[in-house]
Amino acid sequence: MTQQELIERIKEKASSIIMEVSEGIDCPVVRVEKGMLLDFMKLLKNDLDFSFDLIADVTAVDYPERVPRFDVIYHIFSIKNSQRVRVKVSVDDGGGVESVTCIWRGAEWLEREVYDMFGITFYNHPDLRRILMEEDFKYYPLRKDFPLEGIEE
Repeated sequence: MTQQELIERIKEKASSIIMEVSEGIDCPVVRVEKGMLLDFMKLLKNDLDFSFDLIADVTAVDYPERVPRFDVIYHIFSIKNSQRVRVKVSVDDGGGVESVTCIWRGAEWLEREVYDMFGITFYNHPDLRRILMEEDFKYYPLRKDFPLEGIEE
């Protein structure tokens, strides 16, 4: 299935869930309201046309001048269909998004890393705590306003 065919199938099956879908450099890019994230992710995993059975990455991008400030980005892969899709959800500073660990258990450490580096909360995560920085570290190193020279405590 080509990227364009996958985009058309996503539009056909998820038009009421998604905000927009576009052609990316390497895979379709789907923007979803954060309240609809779990519904869309369950569709991607459980629908036999999609069968997205692997979460490859969860990351975030910081846009300090924009409201909402962050995009949480999920890279999902279908082994059966050899297809990829990128899902984006916008999140306010101090806000969060539902955890997808109930759909893909492999998201647990990926979400913890985003929480640790950006300060984005994942609601209903089974073990949301820092993974790289010390628990009492008050800053988030991948935010654009974090000083390049670091912070001495």
